[in-house]
Amino acid sequence: MSKIKSALQMVDEANAAIECIDVCDAQKLSDDDGVLFVDIRDIRELWREGTIPGAISAPRGMLEFWMDPTCKYFKQDFASDRKLVFFCASAWRSALAVKALQDMGFEHISHLSGGFSAWKKAGLGVEKVEPRKKK
Repeated sequence: MSKIKSALQMVDEANAAIECIDVCDAQKLSDDDGVLFVDIRDIRELWREGTIPGAISAPRGMLEFWMDPTCKYFKQDFASDRKLVFFCASAWRSALAVKALQDMGFEHISHLSGGFSAWKKAGLGVEKVEPRKKK
């Protein structure tokens, strides 16, 4: 029987292979027009907790498709050559996401160590996200 690799082992391996930015450095980057913060949490998490000011939402389940310029789901938010800093709640999903994007060939990508939880714990600004009203 083959040995199953745990999800946390995969996160550890991803963290060893990608750029991780701590909260202090992330705060410095948050005012840089050449940097885009990307929140990959589920939209309900954003509604409940808010997000980093200026961040865009790109749900984890669509991220590779939204970033692939050859895909019909490509989003123009990713058409620039800005540095991208991905984050989720605890930096597990974002580590795996950045590793997957790195494997696709993307550069200038990193993730926020400790995730949004670390951002909030540091007492940094949070932007409220309102649910869209149904038409």
